Amino acid sequence: MASTLKCLSVLVLAFLVIDAANGQGLKLGFYAKTCPNAESIIHKTVASYVSYNPTFPAALLRMHFHDCFVRGCDGSVLLNSTSTNQTEKAAIPNLSLRGFSIIDAAKAAVEKACPGVVSCADILALSARDSVAMIKGPWWNVPTGRRDGRVSTIADAFIHLPPPFFNVTQLKASFASKGLNAKDLAVLSGGHTIGISACASFSQRLYNFTGKGDSDPSLDSEYVPRLKSKCKPNDIVTTAEMDPGSFKTFDSSYYKIVAKRRGLFTSDATLLDDAETKAYVRSQATNNGPTFFKDFAVSMEKMNAIEVLTGNAGEIRKHCAFVN
Repeated sequence: MASTLKCLSVLVLAFLVIDAANGQGLKLGFYAKTCPNAESIIHKTVASYVSYNPTFPAALLRMHFHDCFVRGCDGSVLLNSTSTNQTEKAAIPNLSLRGFSIIDAAKAAVEKACPGVVSCADILALSARDSVAMIKGPWWNVPTGRRDGRVSTIADAFIHLPPPFFNVTQLKASFASKGLNAKDLAVLSGGHTIGISACASFSQRLYNFTGKGDSDPSLDSEYVPRLKSKCKPNDIVTTAEMDPGSFKTFDSSYYKIVAKRRGLFTSDATLLDDAETKAYVRSQATNNGPTFFKDFAVSMEKMNAIEVLTGNAGEIRKHCAFVN
């Protein structure tokens, strides 16, 4: 009898682990009874920032992606470093993240209404969705109930965040490790339709691609001079629009740019090196991206459920930058 109970306990634990990995435990309107105005408070706070700075949606979307790809969507990217630990924030890919003040403001407003109830991880997931919708982008469901992680290390960020110089094989492997497929890769790359990048993130493609002072042959040769006029060698200050002329508007024009071989990053250009991702780029580069918004919503719903903490796991932080 004891042996049978032990086996059942192991099976239950296994199912709980599988459920957590697949985002189970989340549900729409999770705070309906415990903090009924939570989502409207978060929406109002985000809107107050986006109304005066329409570049914030790109920042929040990027932050959400960087959070979910490292230890899952647990708000670990929000934690400050301490004297004994460098957190994800300290990793080079995260040094240019913006929008932490928005999450802090939303958290403060929610804490005032419902102390100790709403997680920072949920606030980030909702803020990313709401901000994109505010610039006429797609809307997707964000089931809530995430808990905040207590662990954040610089090493995890370096290991799990796919860098802009990854090729399509490496990108597919990175996404697959998070339960996302090649279509999700092509779709979520479309998030580059908004936002800017530091020249340093792609200048090697302009000036020293193979170490011989050459340019990346996969980059449109007529576009190279235009980028060079903006980004000088070793420039670490200047930025460039990822979707020129439309970087504050969420639309499908990113795919037209990639199809013309004018994507800023190797990770953009390499979408043309795989049959499935190439087909998706070309399908969305015509007729104003016929399925892009719908596809983006589906892929975001998958992404924001990556390795979430639910139930009694993690904690509900009092302040998003610090563990309790």
